[in-house]
Amino acid sequence: MKIKVIVSAVALALSVGACSKQNESEETASVISPTEQSTLVSQPVNGSDFTQASLNQIGETLDISYRVVTNVPDGHCDQNTVDGRCFLAEIDLTSQVDIDNKDWAIYYSQMRPIQSIVGDEFTITRIQGDLHKIAPAAGFSGIKKGQTKTIQFRGELWQLSETDAMPNYYIVADDLEPVIIGSTQVAVDSETGMEVRPYVSAFTDSDTQYKRRETDKLEWATTEVLYRNNLNTPVDASLAENTILPTPSKVSLKIDAKPVSLKDGLKLELNDVSLEAVDAALQRLARIGVGQSDAEIGRGISTALLPLTAPSAKGEYRLDISSNGIKVFAADDAGFSYGLASLAALVDVDTLTVNPLLVEDAPRYDFRGMHIDVSRNFHSKQLVLDLLDQMAAYKLNKLHLHMADDEGWRLEIADLPELTEVGSKRCHDLNEDTCLLPQLGSGPFSNTKVNGYYSKADYIEILQYAAARQIQVIPSMDMPGHSRAAIKSMEARYRKLMAQDKAAEANEYLLSDSQDKTVYSSIQYYNDNTLNVCMESTFTFIDKVIDEIAKMHQQAGVPLNLYHIGADETAGAWLESPVCKAFIANNDKGVTNMQDLGAYFIERTSKLLAAKGIEAAGWSDGMSHTRPENMPKQVQSNIWDVVAHGGHKRAHTQANLNWQAVLGQPEVLYFDFPYEADPKEHGYYWASRNTNSQKIHSFMAGNLPANAEQWTDIEALPFEADDMLKKDEAGKIISGPLKASIRFAGIQGQLWSETVRSDDVAEYMMFPRLMMLAERAWHKPEWEVPYQYQGAVYNQQSGYFTKEMRQAQAKDWHRVANTLGAKELLKLDKAGIAYRVPTPGAVINDGKLFANVIFPGLSIEYRDAKGQWQAYSDGVTVTAPVEVRVIAADGKRKGRILVVN
Repeated sequence: MKIKVIVSAVALALSVGACSKQNESEETASVISPTEQSTLVSQPVNGSDFTQASLNQIGETLDISYRVVTNVPDGHCDQNTVDGRCFLAEIDLTSQVDIDNKDWAIYYSQMRPIQSIVGDEFTITRIQGDLHKIAPAAGFSGIKKGQTKTIQFRGELWQLSETDAMPNYYIVADDLEPVIIGSTQVAVDSETGMEVRPYVSAFTDSDTQYKRRETDKLEWATTEVLYRNNLNTPVDASLAENTILPTPSKVSLKIDAKPVSLKDGLKLELNDVSLEAVDAALQRLARIGVGQSDAEIGRGISTALLPLTAPSAKGEYRLDISSNGIKVFAADDAGFSYGLASLAALVDVDTLTVNPLLVEDAPRYDFRGMHIDVSRNFHSKQLVLDLLDQMAAYKLNKLHLHMADDEGWRLEIADLPELTEVGSKRCHDLNEDTCLLPQLGSGPFSNTKVNGYYSKADYIEILQYAAARQIQVIPSMDMPGHSRAAIKSMEARYRKLMAQDKAAEANEYLLSDSQDKTVYSSIQYYNDNTLNVCMESTFTFIDKVIDEIAKMHQQAGVPLNLYHIGADETAGAWLESPVCKAFIANNDKGVTNMQDLGAYFIERTSKLLAAKGIEAAGWSDGMSHTRPENMPKQVQSNIWDVVAHGGHKRAHTQANLNWQAVLGQPEVLYFDFPYEADPKEHGYYWASRNTNSQKIHSFMAGNLPANAEQWTDIEALPFEADDMLKKDEAGKIISGPLKASIRFAGIQGQLWSETVRSDDVAEYMMFPRLMMLAERAWHKPEWEVPYQYQGAVYNQQSGYFTKEMRQAQAKDWHRVANTLGAKELLKLDKAGIAYRVPTPGAVINDGKLFANVIFPGLSIEYRDAKGQWQAYSDGVTVTAPVEVRVIAADGKRKGRILVVN
């Protein structure tokens, strides 16, 4: 995952030892539970008499709860960390049996490392990454049946979300099989379909639990806050009529013409267009009730695919609907597919009619991408195929498939079986001979859905499925940082081959120097996740992987011409590597100091790719360390810098190099962040705690710094974006505006999966935000502030975003919001997409309930005092408190319940 620079500084300053200190001076916190939770009769566990049965019993009955006490720092915080901040949290252990034995440990994932622990009964030790171990300490006095022992500790920075508390704690003892502690497993809400964490105590206090610091002005998204935010959006289904998402360049309604019925289907005239090129678009029409008619019977409306003369852009099309027939004009397969997609967008799913009109359309950006991380937690092939269907429906054309990172390698590679035999799964093997260490709450066993990989056949199927929808798949195996899965897999291979006296084979693909004593910590707290770039075997490995992926593309009939190397977040590795010291001393590669090794790796790998006819892509932070003169002429940089922290500067610098700069600003395009500012919402939150569809809609992609006029930072504070030319004392340009001839290549949404454990949660996080991504990637709104090529300073008083522009933006949002609520979400329901059903806004005034929703048209329900759910009507009389929820467009799934007081 991409983490903002200020947080990266914390990770770089940490060593392993600094993350697991114990404070012996503070008192033990333990209390007796007022009531015993069970009448279970059992023998105490004492001495060293653990058996598998007794360990299983503890796993089944031990009750664990986790709670954040406060995020307000106190005098006990470690002052050597950035800002000297810490949070205070507690883990309760309530046993159903007497536990006197000290020979056990509980392993669990702790998102932030521990600074100190209160008391002397337990230790908490960080193993690697987020894997921690709770163990009895010298002062451990046992846990009696019915007793609650509280482990109080302080951790780095803050924890602002209930989903920070990862699941699947497990207990180990002696050589017994590990046992998952049942109370720490996630449950699934039967009505929402979403994960819930019953072991996490709910946040109750905004000031102590939900504020990052004293200056934080962000409001918890209570029903009152949501009501206020939604209040200005009218409920007007007529705004959805003749509306297409993403918005076309031009729509002309034919006056006085009657609706055209599609009930009898489409009588398709392909002319010279292949059926395979448009079959996916036809399938979507069929899902909403518009199939193809039987040509012999002669029913159905004539639908002709015809050539478009003099197109100006890839994917350009013209859609002409009249009572006499439908015509789609295009010059390429994408254009024909997009024309049919727009026809599907216009269909009234109840009447299966469309209005006669003319659509003239072309995309704003050629690169319209969606990134999905299947490495941190694996996601099924079916999820990817379903995602591709929806990308095609909304005219997105690039799938950035992130398949290798620290926590998993997800693609079968010929001749390197260890990558998937070891690197695709996490389990309790501390030697990592058979799997990687557990991370992200994955638990001790490898047979879980968060583990897995795509076979070669799976990947080829994905490629072909994407190509049939005019979508390019961009494979990504992150390097040189974020490479722990590859490193540990190749170390396991090395050990296996060395045991067979095959030293040459063992060293062929080795990625690490066993004598490297460098102490570093990545942003995810690993000290062993960076490829050693001084070893030739590293480049042998990379060459092998790229060649094998290219072969799969060739087999699929889809050439590999863009490959994403990652290139980001290296964390000070190599400094004490003997191999690297020798490498620099020899100086035969033009590298004279350790600081140039990262650039050397990216430059060399990019050239390796270019020699194979493949363009290299990387994340903007790593790409910024390269020497442009040493890079291929054609490269892509994915910009993930936060606008509120001057993120426009790197975007402009790299675009001005004539690189293909693809925007992915975290505060608006990271879909692993919460939708609303609520600690129950899924996701990390280091750049934004409230990225809902309206915020994405507001994004001015063509003028990054101008967003300072309409957005606030993560703490809801205003910020300034200075886009004037800046030079250092030597006259070198530090930052400045875009050159007049430069444009961004496109935009890309990102789903990182650290907190995304299931396919349903992945769809919840991506939809409906993906539709707003498509809107901003395809359509340039009239309300976007024109870019000032001479440079400008933007803030909430600068006035470039005029009153008229703001009004036009609001009016545009009203149209889009009503379109989603009135017709588009229903199409997602028909496709089986588990999109997020929004939380409602609501207030009680004079005993009457008033409620609204971000997507007008969705139904709202309420109930008094746990009574029966009733359909909401405006101003209904109620008695507080009242529970409210929103219903999915098809009336089946339910949204999360909120309480109105």
